[in-house]
Amino acid sequence: MSIMWLLMLASGAIVAIIVKGPASVTSIALSSTREAVQLCIGLAGSIALWSGIAKIAEESGLMSRLADLMQPIIAPLFPGISPRSHAIGYMATSMAANLLGLGSAATPFGLRAMEELAAEDKRHSGKASLRLPAQHQEATDAMCTFVIITASSLTLVPTTVLSLRAELGSADPGSIIGATIIATSCSTGAAIILDRLLSRRRRRR
Repeated sequence: MSIMWLLMLASGAIVAIIVKGPASVTSIALSSTREAVQLCIGLAGSIALWSGIAKIAEESGLMSRLADLMQPIIAPLFPGISPRSHAIGYMATSMAANLLGLGSAATPFGLRAMEELAAEDKRHSGKASLRLPAQHQEATDAMCTFVIITASSLTLVPTTVLSLRAELGSADPGSIIGATIIATSCSTGAAIILDRLLSRRRRRR
């Protein structure tokens, strides 16, 4: 992975020098770092907000109710998870946020879901500690499935993108909704099919 990043940086610098001259590399680097810091600050506030909402939802019982509603959908996707697992509520909330195009809201719920899946795997395997050395950590089938569903991100209403398009002066911000539904349906469907094929192949070994 380090080699890939090095190749990407080197090729980007070479293209910038050829197209815009050597001085452009410095200006691009400075503007990119400034934008990266601004993005991180914006994401920090958003994640803090939704993490607080996740805690309120958990303590109020909303998480367990949402888990019950999503159980018919989640159960076939995650056959190895107990119906009463705490991870289901977080996964359901994360998936619901992705359906509405709220990626920043889905992130904290997704992180909590992964923590619960890891804790459940620890209990079932009888491991003494959740914090194993990196070389001994291994993602479970449920973790892999959840990651690819989150990454492929089936979206019905791309709220964040619509807001950005409206803010930047788009004449018809909602024109992308149909294309978004088709594209994300295809990506999520392909991801689930590939996940099932690889899971069966792994179990046969």
